[in-house]
Amino acid sequence: MKQIEINLHHTHLKKIQELLKYEEPRVIRRCNILSCLHAEMQTSLISQVLHVDPKTIRNTALHFMEHGLDAALFDDNRSGRPIDIDDRERSRIIAMVCANPPSGAYRWTLDLILEEIKNQNILDGKSVSRETVRLILHDHDLKPWREKMWSIEQLTDEYIERMEDVLEVYERPYDPEQPVICVDEKPVALFADSRDRHPAEPGKPTKIDYEYERNGSANVFCGVEPKAGVYLNKVTETRDGWEFGSFLSDIYRQYEGAKKIILVMDNLSTHSENSLHEFLGKADGERLWKEFEVHYTPKHASWLNQAEIAIGMYSRQCLGDGRVKNIDNLNRITNSWNARINKKGTKIQWRFTRSKARLSFGYT
Repeated sequence: MKQIEINLHHTHLKKIQELLKYEEPRVIRRCNILSCLHAEMQTSLISQVLHVDPKTIRNTALHFMEHGLDAALFDDNRSGRPIDIDDRERSRIIAMVCANPPSGAYRWTLDLILEEIKNQNILDGKSVSRETVRLILHDHDLKPWREKMWSIEQLTDEYIERMEDVLEVYERPYDPEQPVICVDEKPVALFADSRDRHPAEPGKPTKIDYEYERNGSANVFCGVEPKAGVYLNKVTETRDGWEFGSFLSDIYRQYEGAKKIILVMDNLSTHSENSLHEFLGKADGERLWKEFEVHYTPKHASWLNQAEIAIGMYSRQCLGDGRVKNIDNLNRITNSWNARINKKGTKIQWRFTRSKARLSFGYT
């Protein structure tokens, strides 16, 4: 039998390692098949060790080579009557996952999510598959098995007031004369290769050394107009008030013809009028601040800021798992990503409304 040869990129191997911990048996089986093929094991040996048919091994390898990793690991949606889960029920699942897991569990897993959906009767007795839950989490860019998501220690009046205020802004119809811009920032560690990379060859990925040099860190201010698909990312050395004031000035120039620029951001100390005073001086800073209508998210509620979604996109698509050696390099790739994503005009579909919040959190 002809040996099947495949080469997995290090990002593929990392994803496979994560899926082996949390996914369903058939996905784990396919992960193991690809790992064995990557290690250049014979098909006959893989069949004996994993107790799978050689045809399954060939099909898994073929799907990977022709369509990529996800196609090899996950099945396409099957025909037939789709599972009837509406936006309200989806919101309940998302709200549950974004809260703390039940006592005795450090973090959410797919099995735990399915168990709590049943225990809390979130779907009114309807059953849901692991794959459906996985797709819901994927649509909302949630990966609760990697880290704890936002949590609400106590649903205070202040929390509700600010949450409803932000959600009201999101519910407004799109108005180019009053753009809604969500703002946040992301620290980026700078690492340089200690040794030269070996360039990629046909069928083999680029090879990099494990050693690296630390070059400090930088900051990226991230702004997004979700309903228009406009992304404004700016690289700075720090995230201090002067730098943030400069970023707000950039946003104003981008939307200079607007009647009012609506900002959604958290209440970090630098996210204030004083930052414009530092950058422009008090008189000009006060004048520019009046051009903005500012809405602050509640404390510990970064999930309400759609800039978090934009940061996730930027992190995956622009930074990935690679190394950024210095601030000039970071600035170059960030500007390139800005140009590419803005050409696409990728909009963010936000479905969590005030009515859904009241239903999910049980307040009126």
